[in-house]
Amino acid sequence: MTSSGTGSGGTAQPVRVLVVEDSVLLREGLVRLLEEAGCVTVGALPDTTDILDQVRATRPEVVLLDVRLPPSFRDEGVRAALAVRRAEPQVGVLVLSQYVETIYARELLADARGGVGYLLKDRVASLEELSEAVGRVRGGGTVLDQEVVRRLLVTATDPLATLTGRELEVLELIAQGRSNASIAERLFVGTGAVEKHVSSLFAKLGLPESPSDHRRVLAVLAYLQRH
Repeated sequence: MTSSGTGSGGTAQPVRVLVVEDSVLLREGLVRLLEEAGCVTVGALPDTTDILDQVRATRPEVVLLDVRLPPSFRDEGVRAALAVRRAEPQVGVLVLSQYVETIYARELLADARGGVGYLLKDRVASLEELSEAVGRVRGGGTVLDQEVVRRLLVTATDPLATLTGRELEVLELIAQGRSNASIAERLFVGTGAVEKHVSSLFAKLGLPESPSDHRRVLAVLAYLQRH
């Protein structure tokens, strides 16, 4: 785990934590672990539906949540984390996920005020590690799993690494010279979905609309440079 900032896990007062996790077993397990670590769990939610109301009602110092939460299990967690930071900037956010979502990690780290963390569930080795991470986030520090750091460094030099699996599939089919309609047929999705994926991958590759440059050609060049 890589840590920075002014916070520490050795503060006198117990940290007030709000847990957001859809798995009942993991949610209850986190509550017990946090309480064993001397934290006070002010709430345990299965989703982010009323998270801002809960934050204002329970006044946590740290919100601990997953990236992928109901209903779509895509980015509800990180969107909720960003919403909490905008509405209640004094509240720290600690993401505990199974996945290294580099785009989401960058969004959280873009907040220069600190008080954020991103750890991988399978790599939290001890109760002390979790307790220290919560304490550092409460104190305004930044806590990152070493694997998250490694992936962030990789994506800093490889723009294709920021694309989702589906976006890479779409880009590969663009490289084959397929139209959006043909890609939609191949992937069994609507053309509207393909257009959204194409727009997203153009944005991630830094290819704004231009009267002179053909973005599909430039995207294919980026793809071919890696392969």
